[in-house]
Amino acid sequence: MPVELALQGGGSHGAFTWGVLDRLLEEERVEIAGVSGASAGAMNAVVLAYGLLDGGREGARALLERFWTRVGEAAGFNPFAMNPFAAFFGEMMSRLASPYQLNPLNLNPLRAIVADVVDFARLRGSEGPPVFVSATAVSSGRLHVFRRAELDADRVMASACLPMIFQAVEIDGEAYWDGGYVGNPALLPLVRESAAHDLVIVQINPVLRAEVPRRAQDIVDRVNEVSFNSSLVREMQTIALMKQLIEAEGVPAHHFREPLFRQVDELRVHRIHGDADLAAFGAHTKLHAGRAQLQQLHGLGRGAADAWLEWHRRDLGRRSSVNLLDYQP
Repeated sequence: MPVELALQGGGSHGAFTWGVLDRLLEEERVEIAGVSGASAGAMNAVVLAYGLLDGGREGARALLERFWTRVGEAAGFNPFAMNPFAAFFGEMMSRLASPYQLNPLNLNPLRAIVADVVDFARLRGSEGPPVFVSATAVSSGRLHVFRRAELDADRVMASACLPMIFQAVEIDGEAYWDGGYVGNPALLPLVRESAAHDLVIVQINPVLRAEVPRRAQDIVDRVNEVSFNSSLVREMQTIALMKQLIEAEGVPAHHFREPLFRQVDELRVHRIHGDADLAAFGAHTKLHAGRAQLQQLHGLGRGAADAWLEWHRRDLGRRSSVNLLDYQP
């Protein structure tokens, strides 16, 4: 069954998505027909796409493991910070000064890891599932989506550029920040251009919190989660409203001139998440990439995917396992 994957960003919590992908790649019935990602989700997306190209399902599993192992190793050898996501300086310092002051050489160990693991020239020149990587244009604040044929390490780093940690990434005269602000991940390009009709969202920013945060760190964590979920909620609302419009018109979707309406009419939406487990980590741990935490997140992701398959495997190709009414404004 062909599926399109939408992978959220969230720093080192992207290792949860690694676990989800690891389990889905074992499922023979699941065929990956397209992938969209932002930030850490963009890294998972390009590593997945290149792994599939280089060695099929097992090649993708092996390459994802290699990538996240390298991230964990880099964290262990970084003497100035806990991990490469912190970019050679601590969290508190990043709030007191800009990366242009604290990291004037613009060192980013993640770029070297991505460039070593993925042969972008080969990825760009090959046929395969469409890949979409989202970034935020600094000048306009608008979403920019990079596609498979133009991907390179800089464009992936643009998608993962947290502005208080990294200097903006300039591409063709435009500066970019993390794609999570405006497309975490971008859904509509994936829906429009993928041939699949089952959209599986891997969400790593918790939606619900049982209590109102009162401590400063908890407040910052919740603001982070709300911010990085807002674009996803907005696009889900768009899909819900389009489906509602199609139903209200009472005509077959193929009568609509815009192809996106035809795609949305047939779309089935699913979500794999680790809300309760990931909420226990706290948003600040997204900057912690020690090997023990990455392995723990990987295990949680595999478990979440396994549970989802147990409950919803039969929904693929038949119906949504997400209630889109929950996303109507």
